[in-house]
Amino acid sequence: MRKLVGIALAATLLFVPQAAFADAKFEAFIQTLWPRVKAAGYSRELFDQAFAGITEPDAAVIKLANTQPEFKIATGDYLGTAVTPIRIETGKSMVGPNDALLKAIEKKYNVDRYTILGIWGMESNFGKDEGSMSVMRSLATLIYNGNKKEYAKVQLLSAFRILKSGARSPSNFVGSWAGAMGHTQFIPSSYVSYAVDWNGDGKKDIWGSKEDALASTANYLAKAGWKIDRPWGWEVQLPAKFDRTLIGRAHWKPVSEWAKMGITPVGVKSFSAPQADAFVMIPQTINGPVFLVTRNFMAIMDYNQSHSYALAVGHLGDRIRGLPPFQASWPSAAVDLNPSQRVELQKRLNAMGIETGGAADGRFGAQTYEAILAYQKKKGLPLDGQPTLKILELMRKGA
Repeated sequence: MRKLVGIALAATLLFVPQAAFADAKFEAFIQTLWPRVKAAGYSRELFDQAFAGITEPDAAVIKLANTQPEFKIATGDYLGTAVTPIRIETGKSMVGPNDALLKAIEKKYNVDRYTILGIWGMESNFGKDEGSMSVMRSLATLIYNGNKKEYAKVQLLSAFRILKSGARSPSNFVGSWAGAMGHTQFIPSSYVSYAVDWNGDGKKDIWGSKEDALASTANYLAKAGWKIDRPWGWEVQLPAKFDRTLIGRAHWKPVSEWAKMGITPVGVKSFSAPQADAFVMIPQTINGPVFLVTRNFMAIMDYNQSHSYALAVGHLGDRIRGLPPFQASWPSAAVDLNPSQRVELQKRLNAMGIETGGAADGRFGAQTYEAILAYQKKKGLPLDGQPTLKILELMRKGA
């Protein structure tokens, strides 16, 4: 009986008018966006159409904004969930049917086709999950209540530009919690700057046309500095007596110079681009996998400012290409620091002029490990890049 009552109640709720769930404060807030949209040259009619039926913020947007896995979990754990056997096999199955398209895009934009496949796989599982959340509701929610207000304000005006162009109507203008859209999850400003009409139908359709989406992604990477004569990077082995103070993006050198120092590639016989500039990166302390990454890696990071994400895209593309998995084991991500101590460690490093990259938020990525190495070098400590309570205590003492 309780089950039947529950079903009846659920059915009743389905027919409650949407206005009953409206949030008056949120609706009033949406109206405060109008002057800015008007000043940008958009009509009141388009504004009303864009927000029609949007009466309350999306709680899922706020939750997802605070739990991005590429920023929240250790690189090794992230790769384990991102570069999976099924995703690799799905990517390989995409090569044949899209061979002519990928070759043509690579030829036009000089961007590696497998990296494009890597982004396609990471962003929407090769078009299977483009997102179904209202872009306008997501952006309004982020401006209304979130830590990405400035980001969302910029994206809002770009979103109106997309609607005005007719590329998408308000009724099917959907994407992710961040307003990222289509096969390769372009945010609105990226769409405005980089989307292309590859199939020549008069629309830059990154939602319904994989051709437009993949070409737009290649255009994005090309504009971000991708060079076809080099890969994103290599897993490498450091020599026993390698000078660890040379680790990090402060030390760009030609690959040939790193090779002379005794650095060797793992999984391939030799470096394919000795002329390319690169730096040594440790995404999870010196005890884990080590990489020599080129400026192509930074082009991927332009797409998403996460070392874990860029590494996943590059590695997924390589696995689809047929290259082997990373050889070194990922160390434990456990540290003897609680969340507030992690933030404090980053703040103290930043205050010393040793940048950890972005805000001090307790997320430990490649730049935080590089910063710890720099501190260890400065204090004459063993160079392992490992964040510990002992190091934090030394910082507190000003030692």
